[in-house]
Amino acid sequence: MGDSSKVILASVSPRRRQLLAAAGISFEVVESLVPERHEPGEPARDYALRMAREKAGAVSSRFPEAIVIGADTIVLCETQILEKPAHPDDARRMLGMLSGRVHTVVTAFALVRGGCILESSPVESQVTFRKLAEAEINDYIATEEPFDKAGAYGIQGVGGGFISHVEGSRDNVMGLPTERVVAALARWGVKRA
Repeated sequence: MGDSSKVILASVSPRRRQLLAAAGISFEVVESLVPERHEPGEPARDYALRMAREKAGAVSSRFPEAIVIGADTIVLCETQILEKPAHPDDARRMLGMLSGRVHTVVTAFALVRGGCILESSPVESQVTFRKLAEAEINDYIATEEPFDKAGAYGIQGVGGGFISHVEGSRDNVMGLPTERVVAALARWGVKRA
């Protein structure tokens, strides 16, 4: 792969790596090191999009010839943004809030080359949780699965058992709207391996 078609994923998320690899994209991983900070009053879609662009931009500044993919996932329940839980009580609060309800998962992605945004977009999926018992929540927290995931759950793990319905992309809920990202890469000359 020449430098002009080199792809870098600006994320150390194992889920994003898995999704991109399964889609047949050859890529390298470089952590962006961009801190995730929500600005007061910033809508979830804008926040996710800003973070995806900032992450991709930070890595692009180090590898200007590559196409860099940045992504960020936010869980929105009513008007509250649920990021990664800071501690067990935070995870318990989030899971209790999601129990028996529909929420929105926003994953934004950005493609950047040479510091310029080629494409970026927020993608939304609607997720319905079944009603959760307190013991289920406590048992799930004990697995430690919730702690590196927005909204304190992972659709691809034990937390997938809490979901009764997904409207939209399942991959998006995992952290990368794969179909949209692969289509965007193809528009910029990146072919599947």
